[in-house]
Amino acid sequence: MNAYRGLAASYDGLQSEVDYGALAASCVSLFALAERKVETVLDLACGTGSLLCLLAERGFETIGTDGSPDMLSVAAQKCAALPESCVRPLLLGQSMQELDLYGTVDAAVCTLDGLNYLDADALRETLRRLRLFVAPGGVFIFDVNTLERFRSMDGRVFASESEGALSVWRCRFDGEECLIDMDVFASAGKLWSRSKEEHVEFFHSPEFLSEALAEAGFSVEKTLDGYPGALADGEGTRLVFVCKRA
Repeated sequence: MNAYRGLAASYDGLQSEVDYGALAASCVSLFALAERKVETVLDLACGTGSLLCLLAERGFETIGTDGSPDMLSVAAQKCAALPESCVRPLLLGQSMQELDLYGTVDAAVCTLDGLNYLDADALRETLRRLRLFVAPGGVFIFDVNTLERFRSMDGRVFASESEGALSVWRCRFDGEECLIDMDVFASAGKLWSRSKEEHVEFFHSPEFLSEALAEAGFSVEKTLDGYPGALADGEGTRLVFVCKRA
């Protein structure tokens, strides 16, 4: 899979519809379900670090991991620009299923369908790795695309535009995998550069996720139709799991 290379530099502009402030506030409110004070937070598949930096600004000690060096490069620039009063986030180049931290965290988040990029075996391994690094009583919050969301994408062509960037992507869903072919156009002076990316997302049913979480030692405390106050459209396109580490 060739993903998040040419897209990294344009990602934030093309994701302008995401209210990261509201997303951060929602995650912080859900931390209240932890049985321990949340001071350290892992942002799994942190991408360009938008949520990571907002959590750092709210006083949390943060760690961001991602498998894309290009996305982490953008995240590093954002982290460097944080106020001196913030504890700088630690950035680690790691795939989700190879998570390896120096200690435990009180909470972990994985937002914007990051876990949909894992097949069933990789997802189970990721949850096993998380159990090692989320402290007992800590929480793990993540979201996934629903079956309705994937079905609505099948056979369609989408486009996103920002100043200096345009992406066009085509989706095919076979009931289990969603194949996304993407063309990214970025301005370079009077010219435009074009790059191609291939993304694959996997559908995971709520039943499978609950079973895999239980096997890894996480209990599902609640499921939500989107994040409270953020990314909730009432149409069942995004399912949020709030889990507790035993």
